[in-house]
Amino acid sequence: MTSLGRVRTTGRPTLEQVAAEAGVSRGTVSRVVNGSLEVSTTTLRAVQDAIDKLGYVPNHAARSLVTRRTDTVLLVVSESEARVFDEPFFAGVVRGLGQELAKTNLQLNLMMASGARQRDRVEQLVGNGHVDGAVLISLHGDDPLPRKLVEVGAPVALNGRPLSSEVAVPFVDADNLAGAKSATEYLYQSGRRRIATLAGPQDMAAGIDRLAGYRTALKSRRGVTRVVAQGDFGQASGEQAMRDVLERDSEVDAVFAASDLMAAGAMRVLREAGKRVPEDVAVIGFDDSDVARNTEPAMTSVAQPVQRMGTELAKLLITQLEEPGRSLDPVILPTELVCRGSA
Repeated sequence: MTSLGRVRTTGRPTLEQVAAEAGVSRGTVSRVVNGSLEVSTTTLRAVQDAIDKLGYVPNHAARSLVTRRTDTVLLVVSESEARVFDEPFFAGVVRGLGQELAKTNLQLNLMMASGARQRDRVEQLVGNGHVDGAVLISLHGDDPLPRKLVEVGAPVALNGRPLSSEVAVPFVDADNLAGAKSATEYLYQSGRRRIATLAGPQDMAAGIDRLAGYRTALKSRRGVTRVVAQGDFGQASGEQAMRDVLERDSEVDAVFAASDLMAAGAMRVLREAGKRVPEDVAVIGFDDSDVARNTEPAMTSVAQPVQRMGTELAKLLITQLEEPGRSLDPVILPTELVCRGSA
């Protein structure tokens, strides 16, 4: 006669078992697993220790059926792939987003949306519930994408002041006008009187506001020659804009550029033209990126807290996911002029 030994079955650890181990309620464990911020640090640590001890693995498939959440958010950048990976601004925003989302169960997917087909794809992904929400960066003009995403009930956060007030969407931005104004005033107070600006794209709030700051600073100044040329925030456009300025006023003695990359392009053209920076022409950029610290001479620039922008964008999105319907104010972050050798 064969004796059959007892087979010991070990079921998958449950929320109830984790709760008992941690000495908290099942609901508290659920909040921790779902990435809620409404849990104390002590409780969070106790639950996490219990999860680690028991080897609990959340059943995301089952939870998604109940919560209708995918734990995925979409970062939509309305620029070309080359632009996104060439410009340091985008990397800083992504770092801030990633660090804040790492505190939750939310994962971040990146998608470019510089064309109509790509924007349609974003609408489909969000409208069909494949992501929980979206962060939109670098919108141009009166882009209908924010409105369409809001209409399907998706949480949305914008980087940059929206040009349209048709739909109220929470956003994060730097105080671009004040930053540009302080840079231009610094040039004037330094004795410069032929002050040009290399403006950013005028279908974006940052470009519009930085040009407005330049104009505000010089509005009541007499004896000042003003020259405006336009670019797209990229270095090549800064080079071309600087050439345009020199063609119109070869005696220009100061330049405020709407980005560090444009300012770096301007400095290159000025060297080619035999102009010394800052002796002949003072140059100020905007961003205070690594670009500013690596020019020769090092660039004076308006610092904006790019990484914090990403952090605040993540917070806006998380709040909408956890508190649907809550009214959120825009977040405007301060700027600061960082003086170096170029001005």
